[in-house]
Amino acid sequence: MAKGTPMRSATSTDGHVREPLLEIRGLSVDYGIDDPVHAVVDVDLTIHRGEVVGLAGESGSGKSTLAYAVTRLLRDPGMITAGDAYFYDWPKGSYREDGDSLAPGAEANGVRRAEPAIVDLLSDDREAVRRVRWSEIAVVFQSALHALNPVLRVGRLLDDVLRYHEHGMSRQQRQARAAELLQLVGISPDRLRSYPHELSGGMRQRVMIALALALWPSLLIMDEPTTALDVVIQREILEEIMQLRQRFGFSVLFITHDLSLLIEIADTIAVMYAGRLVEQAPAKALFHAPRHPYTYGLTRSFPSLHGEKRVMNGIEGSPPDLRRVPSGCSFHPRCAWAMPECAATLPPMAELRDVSGTRSALCWLQDGQHRVPPELAVTPPALGSAAARPNMRGGSTAGPVRDDVAAAEEVPGHDR
Repeated sequence: MAKGTPMRSATSTDGHVREPLLEIRGLSVDYGIDDPVHAVVDVDLTIHRGEVVGLAGESGSGKSTLAYAVTRLLRDPGMITAGDAYFYDWPKGSYREDGDSLAPGAEANGVRRAEPAIVDLLSDDREAVRRVRWSEIAVVFQSALHALNPVLRVGRLLDDVLRYHEHGMSRQQRQARAAELLQLVGISPDRLRSYPHELSGGMRQRVMIALALALWPSLLIMDEPTTALDVVIQREILEEIMQLRQRFGFSVLFITHDLSLLIEIADTIAVMYAGRLVEQAPAKALFHAPRHPYTYGLTRSFPSLHGEKRVMNGIEGSPPDLRRVPSGCSFHPRCAWAMPECAATLPPMAELRDVSGTRSALCWLQDGQHRVPPELAVTPPALGSAAARPNMRGGSTAGPVRDDVAAAEEVPGHDR
């Protein structure tokens, strides 16, 4: 597998330095050998420090497979067939949410900015991957009931993580950290003696989040963590996640089939269909002005709580069988604007620039040579405008929150 060159920090359209944390290039994953199923095909995705990235799509689109591949948790018969994945292990305490970070290697007031250690997640060096997995990249799995060991108490589960990674901690220190972690996610420390089956679904999911945060990771991958919960508990957990994220400054890859959920919590949304990334854009821009017909269909598949009533039209048909993916654009059998070339040839990934910033769409209609339907040419909210995405409490996140380094000092033992 040929390896590419890792990217460097880039300046975003608002003038802030965007530092990469996880970079995925051309990733492809198959299941099986003789007649393989192409579950993930040529995916490019970059997550920056402090960013919340939503990964959306119908069931079977390859979202979870992508996450398990880059964390090397993919089980047989899954196999990575192409691509690169790099994790940027930045020095602890170097992240600033206000975006005034120096570019790597630059100097200001005599202080030189440290370079991150770059970890090749797809290399044969499994030990290098183990060093960053859970300590810097943590995963909240889809079903807490199946992810938690049913014969171990909650305290033992937390203690095992700390004992394996934090060799310098005494037993008393580990117990204190475990109690602190439960309190962070809204659970009383006396639940350390409970078994998973003695907890409610929401509490089990909070324990999973506590386990993921045990080592203060830089990246939290959440694989549909609230799917099986009722909407009230779902809301409470999501609010807690976003508060913790603002407090500690970690990045989030949030995987879900619920696009309406991502509109509120994500900075950037990437949409997958039949194993491919078909659109990526700022959250509000994607919601108000989608550029791919599939994304347009998703945004028209759930009702608004405000405004006039309108007829809801879902996407006709079903996602394709990955063993028999249609030729050309895999979405063309369900697309209202399909053209002859859509069935014949895979469209190029169109890089688009508008008032919302830079975005991309895998669609012939966006190649600059075709007439774009009005529905796919709506002007999005401008970057930095009052239409910035709302936070979980209905306010605005247009302005920066307090420095996460200062916030981290409030928690004993935390050094992000």
